[in-house]
Amino acid sequence: MSSAIDDASVERPNDTAAASFEHVFADPGKRRVGMIGLGNMGMPMARNLLAAGVAAQVSVYGRSPDKLALLISAGAQLAETPRALAAASDVLITVLPDLDPLRELLCGEQGIVAGVGEALLIVVCSTSSPQGVRELAAELEQASAGRIRLLDAPLSGGTDGADAGRLSIMVGGEVLAFEVARPLLASMGTPLHLGPLGAGEVAKACNQMVVASTMVALSEATVIAERAGLDVASLLECLGGGYAGGRLLEARKQRLIDKDYTPTGVARYMIKDLAFARDEAARGGVVTPQLATLSRLFDDLGARGLGDQDLCVTQRYIDELDRLP
Repeated sequence: MSSAIDDASVERPNDTAAASFEHVFADPGKRRVGMIGLGNMGMPMARNLLAAGVAAQVSVYGRSPDKLALLISAGAQLAETPRALAAASDVLITVLPDLDPLRELLCGEQGIVAGVGEALLIVVCSTSSPQGVRELAAELEQASAGRIRLLDAPLSGGTDGADAGRLSIMVGGEVLAFEVARPLLASMGTPLHLGPLGAGEVAKACNQMVVASTMVALSEATVIAERAGLDVASLLECLGGGYAGGRLLEARKQRLIDKDYTPTGVARYMIKDLAFARDEAARGGVVTPQLATLSRLFDDLGARGLGDQDLCVTQRYIDELDRLP
């Protein structure tokens, strides 16, 4: 982590700081929640949190405050800086693409670390490196003298799941910290504690392997069927009634029929997600031939300029492969 975190002007607590973590979170009705990263996923998550009424106060921060008007009108408090957001929060939920954007918000006089009060639980909802999350947690705990704890809580379900409050939330970290966050995350979907810090990211890497392979299989199937003269809509309806059915097919069926690649979950994110899966496989000594194939495919898809389109752009990629150099 940048040394700016170590140099942040934070009043150091006494030796009882770590012990006070449990005391601060004893009353669930008084938990103040902050949210940052209010984009396509974070915005509906914040709306659902506000609607559930499970937090004593919800504060939000964004670099474009005008985009937060709907949340403010729904009862959220606007924080002018990351420091102010941390000062107004007991639990801080971050919905950022990866750890680097979070690190940028941690440092400096107006950073998150400088605003930490008696204790702060940061819930990291990005899809990130399991080891990166562990290292960040250790650095923050040291920089804050035990006042900052982390949970990793990556998400699955896309913008549809975020809107409906039906996200699958894969959580790693201390059991106590999970119990603190559980009612808050339950307003956004189904949180499941999977083990120590980093376990959520490992689960998300496994999830992404399955999603990527399923999306590629559906894409190949639709291209084969279309070239054979089948009606793609009828094919997908048929597949949905058997073992090939599932939520990914339900969510992307019409897009595959219409060849609509307007981004909701962009394809290029899969490149880094699969890289995290490869790292974890290597750490465990697991041979993953399918993962290797998927990684090459998504790397090539990104290199051909398709990465900013929706994940189902794999259909276009497959369709064009026989004509590509």
